[in-house]
Amino acid sequence: MTTPDKQKQAEIAESISEVATFEGELFDEHDADKAYLAKSKLVALAIQEIGFGKYQIGLFFVAGFGWLSDNAWPIATGLIIPRLNEVDGVHAPIGKAPYLTLAQNLGLLMGALIWSLSSDIIGRRWAFNLTFLITGIWAVVAGSSPNFAALGVFCSFWSFGVGGNLPVDSAIFLEALPKSHQWLLTVMSVWWAIGQIIANLISWGLIANFSCASDATICHKADNKGWRYFLFTMGGLTICMFIARFAFNVLESPRYYVARGNDEKAIHTLEKIAKINGKTCPITLADLQEIDIRFSNEDTTKSNKPKNKLVEEKLKKYNLSHIRQCFASKKLAISSALVIFTWGIIGLAFPLYNAFLPYYLETRGNANQPLSVRETYRNTLIVSVLGVPGALIAGFLVELRIGRKGTLFLSLILTGIFLFGSTTAKTSNANLGWNCMFSFVSNIMYGVLYAYTPEVFFSKIRGTAVGLAASFNRVLGVFAPIIAIYADLTTSAPIFVSGALFIFAGLLSIFFPYEPRGKASY
Repeated sequence: MTTPDKQKQAEIAESISEVATFEGELFDEHDADKAYLAKSKLVALAIQEIGFGKYQIGLFFVAGFGWLSDNAWPIATGLIIPRLNEVDGVHAPIGKAPYLTLAQNLGLLMGALIWSLSSDIIGRRWAFNLTFLITGIWAVVAGSSPNFAALGVFCSFWSFGVGGNLPVDSAIFLEALPKSHQWLLTVMSVWWAIGQIIANLISWGLIANFSCASDATICHKADNKGWRYFLFTMGGLTICMFIARFAFNVLESPRYYVARGNDEKAIHTLEKIAKINGKTCPITLADLQEIDIRFSNEDTTKSNKPKNKLVEEKLKKYNLSHIRQCFASKKLAISSALVIFTWGIIGLAFPLYNAFLPYYLETRGNANQPLSVRETYRNTLIVSVLGVPGALIAGFLVELRIGRKGTLFLSLILTGIFLFGSTTAKTSNANLGWNCMFSFVSNIMYGVLYAYTPEVFFSKIRGTAVGLAASFNRVLGVFAPIIAIYADLTTSAPIFVSGALFIFAGLLSIFFPYEPRGKASY
């Protein structure tokens, strides 16, 4: 008769054998250390058994604020640029308004680089909370800017906080999701669309009503408070979201603890998640330790072996090991290079279009008559609303046979086509229609891209890899305002360039080696 202890040992042995097999999985022993992957797979199975519950629902909202902020604030910069024309206050030097977008992109670049790299070393929670506090405070300060130079500095400061949102928030949300619900990471882009709606709705109410008239030859500060009220409101809203994140107890990712070699904390976190969801944790510390014993005699001299001393890792000089692990195998290297480069292309294409959308709409009225300030911001709001159904449809499409890659390819190609089509518009209504279609398909594209990227990197390097992609996105995004400074924005040239870049990115996506549909991302 089998004793309970022997029966338990047999169950553990069977479980270890299962997680030590990587055939058909997204990653294998060529990509990372076997013991680490086996532990990650076991944790993924545990989260799948715990299921989608109260904790993940709460995280959907508080992590969603990161998507909201990531779109709302770059939009905000574009919305205030046309109103910086005060003769006795903030005014951009002739032809230099895009420098504000340049300051924004430099801040986004540093934020993406620093916050994402640090998230793989000191954890996700610090960045998850601090980014919002930094953004909110500096946005409020920016509303009191005495001149254009000061506004540019404060814009770069708030953007430093914004830049860390997506790399960190996508990691902390994905790593708490069961395999069966990973499609929700794509649906999270609905928050991205909501951020655009909120920014445009607030601007329509404040900038449109408290700004100098569009036909005014001289604009005084006293008559142009709208953009300042807008920054105060947006900054205050961001601080409220920062407070909301403390009201909901966001736990550190258990997969992060596994990546750092802290199995005890990984199990402790899983137990907390299970308790919140009304379940029990299906694995124990002994299960993870059994994996170490099984692989203890195998070669552990690889450069990507897990470090088991968290404090030692913090104190040790950073030797770019996390970056090197993003290219550890041939398949992983090809994936990393293509994903990062695609992000970079889009980083140039989207700001070139989006940062100057209000101006573009304003100068394409009927018979070339400029739209009023109110009509301009009304149309921009309409465009942003179309992003919501796009995000929801993206969540449906990625689970179909075409998967993440197919959906990404089609949405990128269509984004470019609709941008080309917008150059044919002869009336403001026609132009509005084209831009609505662009907003719809581009939100599908962003929803898939923002989900696909963290899915194809395991948790040990997820923050670093997504950070590299986001950083390259911001690097090329810096060139958008520079191009705008020297280009003639009264022509369709920037739109043609942006559309061509989206189509090129779509062609690149065909060669992505990983397809995460139906597979757990460790």
